[in-house]
Amino acid sequence: MDRTDLLEVATEAARLGGAILQDWAGRFTPREKSPANLVTEADLASEKAIFELISSKFPDHRFLGEEGLLRNEGNSPYRWIIDPLDGTSNYVHKFPYYAVSIGLECDGELIVGVIYDPNRDEMFTAIQGEGAQLNGQKIEVSVIDELSSAMCMASLPIKASRDNKAVRRFLDVLEAAQTVQRTGSAALNLCAVACGRIESFWSTSLKPWDMAAGVLIVREGGGKVTTCEDQEFDVNVPNMLASNGTSLHAEISARLQYAE
Repeated sequence: MDRTDLLEVATEAARLGGAILQDWAGRFTPREKSPANLVTEADLASEKAIFELISSKFPDHRFLGEEGLLRNEGNSPYRWIIDPLDGTSNYVHKFPYYAVSIGLECDGELIVGVIYDPNRDEMFTAIQGEGAQLNGQKIEVSVIDELSSAMCMASLPIKASRDNKAVRRFLDVLEAAQTVQRTGSAALNLCAVACGRIESFWSTSLKPWDMAAGVLIVREGGGKVTTCEDQEFDVNVPNMLASNGTSLHAEISARLQYAE
């Protein structure tokens, strides 16, 4: 199957999902007593539209999505991994840092990745072996190799206590890096690594739909993705360290392990 065609469908689906999120965002304000129901409806509406568009083109493909989407029957080697709203808390608070993420596997290998930021109209795309792009222009990771000059991102579990391992890891890298941020969107953090805006992002609490598309985009941007222990990455396991692939990677990995 032509991967350019697959990417084109993924891009169309991501734009559709993003438009739905923006439409729903105009229906509530952060001051509402409980915008959660509306946000759930937005999430579900985005996922439904994405699924219907992709499945209309590829009816035999399998699917995995955040909002309960699961189609695993059949023998197709293709599996779409979809997050219709990555950055839900940001979306609730109208903090414009959220995205639609669509990854595609073939025989368990990531081959297409698309992440769309509807607030900035930024479309990050990648095809395995063909590089990564932002709005059609090639992107690459940064070349910074000193942790003291590096900007890093981290995901922390919701309401993590101060003695949580993830918090200790955050603080340990914070002591050495120029800065460490927590932003609330794994997909956009991975895109930031891929296009050189930041040097590293790690997490041990993500799901496959949080990582799939972004991992491929980082790799195709020239970066490196492993576990936090610098071992082989598995999208089905919540353990990921992404970086620009310089000596920073091993240094951050060592600090993450030391913090345990």
